[in-house]
Amino acid sequence: MINESVLDNPVWFSLTEKHHNHCIDYGNVKFFQPDFTPFGAFINAEDTSVAIQKHAKLIKDFFIVGQKPKMPLGFKPPVRYVGLQMILRNKISYPIPDTIVELNEKQFPDLKNLMALAYPEYFKEKTNTLGRYFGIYKNNKLVAVTGERMQTEYFTEISAVVTHPDHTGNGYAKQLLTHTSNKIFEKNKTPFLHVDETNLGPINLYKKLGFNVRRKLEFWKISS
Repeated sequence: MINESVLDNPVWFSLTEKHHNHCIDYGNVKFFQPDFTPFGAFINAEDTSVAIQKHAKLIKDFFIVGQKPKMPLGFKPPVRYVGLQMILRNKISYPIPDTIVELNEKQFPDLKNLMALAYPEYFKEKTNTLGRYFGIYKNNKLVAVTGERMQTEYFTEISAVVTHPDHTGNGYAKQLLTHTSNKIFEKNKTPFLHVDETNLGPINLYKKLGFNVRRKLEFWKISS
């Protein structure tokens, strides 16, 4: 049985395992480099104030994932968001009638344009390089996408589950989640994802596909 405890601090273990090359290391506080994603984490109840003060010189708004961080003097209190961490332990059985492509470098501008509609705060210049992205095109336009973000040795996070507002209701998200999660299983890894606890539509979709809620995680938004 694979130890799932690394998922209790997924940012930290992503930065110490598969994505260590994208890490800004402040000791017991670590952050992704700002052009990859705005997340950081800490261990051992570290006093995060010095690291936050340094990191705020690199990026305006960012997040600590996990326990509430200690803030530097003069900073606003962090804003708390609660996410559900959901995990998929078995392959999804769902039909895929549409053509799904793995996006290449030439298609990344299409990806970034679609992300700008949905997650401009989270999707940075190099986020797409953290893993594979899969999409569905209609009439030469990228209308739906799903990708990979945080990765540890045995787990890969599914992220950027987005369908263009003009193309919802066609089952594209279900197909892409099926395809992406099965690609992760093919690498002998386990898919997981994060979703805001108030975002009931996606939560219900993920549950129908077989994802289970593993735990809640706190996301603390820091603005310098």
